[in-house]
Amino acid sequence: MSGPVIAALGGGHGLAASLAALRFVTDEITAIVTVADNGGSSGRLRGEFGVLPPGDLRMALSALCEETEWGHTWRDVLQHRFEGTGPLGGHALGNLLIVALWELHDDPVAGLELVGRLLNARGRVLPMASVPLDIEADVVGADPDAPDTVSLVRGQAQVATTRGRVRDLRLVPARPPAYPESVAAIRAADWVVLGPGSWFTSVMPHLLVPELAEALAVTRARRLLVLNLEMVTKETAGFSATHYLESFAAYAPDIRLDAVLADPTVVDDEAALSQAARVLGAELHVHRVGMSTSPTQHDRLRLAAALQDVLGSRRRP
Repeated sequence: MSGPVIAALGGGHGLAASLAALRFVTDEITAIVTVADNGGSSGRLRGEFGVLPPGDLRMALSALCEETEWGHTWRDVLQHRFEGTGPLGGHALGNLLIVALWELHDDPVAGLELVGRLLNARGRVLPMASVPLDIEADVVGADPDAPDTVSLVRGQAQVATTRGRVRDLRLVPARPPAYPESVAAIRAADWVVLGPGSWFTSVMPHLLVPELAEALAVTRARRLLVLNLEMVTKETAGFSATHYLESFAAYAPDIRLDAVLADPTVVDDEAALSQAARVLGAELHVHRVGMSTSPTQHDRLRLAAALQDVLGSRRRP
């Protein structure tokens, strides 16, 4: 397969959905994954071993697996989660495998490459930063009894599930070093795809890593933002599709977009959303990408068709 060179940024289920669709468009994919997860299996392994949280990296690798019995079998092995309340309870086997490879190799990317070879993955998976990160947010109304009070919320899991409106977002440490391979992938891409995913905990953190933000600003690649299928979550209370674009402009004033992809179910005012996209330099593309039976989940074939349409509409000179 041939196709455009893609750098896909995000984390969790949103990035996995994007990668599963992009596999039908190109085999030149580099996933650049957030490393701020502090919950569940990833949080436990991060706390015990001081490593990058492996969960989002595992999900990205699994999404890129070869479409064969071999690839699907090893994807399912990686995604298998142990039950029970013992020491292994709640751990995904893939997380344990990745941490084991990190203990055997000085370079975490080398361990991820080995897992990719096991899956015959179509593409690479890289961390967005070389150190584990924490997300810190100022949230208005986190306490329902004090709706105007600003609270400090720290931790990806905590910010993702907090009530209220995120007023400011930061990374700890504040200026983390990016992986050189991740910076290089953004600079070498034909297209950079941001989202879908949890807005303040999977998508926006990439814009707060200085070297990644600079690469996004100066790359010759075109930039696509894929909006979520569900606008209002706990961390985006009161948001509309237009608010997402306004938020992007506030956190990344130096980064232009070329395209915005939205499902028609989240477009309540297409003229306003199209104008917000134009402010960022982007063209709005409205395509149905959700599953018929579960509108808040992406249909990978519909998303692939939409991405093919958008990515093929304009190419880097």
